[in-house]
Amino acid sequence: QLQAYGGGLVQSGGSLNLSCVASGDIVSLDTMAWYRQRPGAQRELVAIASGGSTHVEDLMKGRFAITRDKARTTASLRMNSLDPEDTAIYYCAALYMGRWKFGQGTQVTVSS
Repeated sequence: QLQAYGGGLVQSGGSLNLSCVASGDIVSLDTMAWYRQRPGAQRELVAIASGGSTHVEDLMKGRFAITRDKARTTASLRMNSLDPEDTAIYYCAALYMGRWKFGQGTQVTVSS
């Protein structure tokens, strides 16, 4: 099970920190990620952490960062310099037995 926290309303240029806690069968998995789905668009990858490596998609590079705790139960997404285009539902995901499992999502709204 994946539980996401930290969404909300923020002004343009502001910051938010999202957290995702994994539990049950999907705790301590090697690869976790954040996806988002903007209004009217398909779900897209935001950032991924796998082993000791991280990757942030080009559109968010330099503004967003993904981190894992040492116990590998939590994946956090730090979002800086937010823009109204970042308004979306953000989903935590974990790679489990070759397939992505998604949490319920948390709404992030950036006002101009």
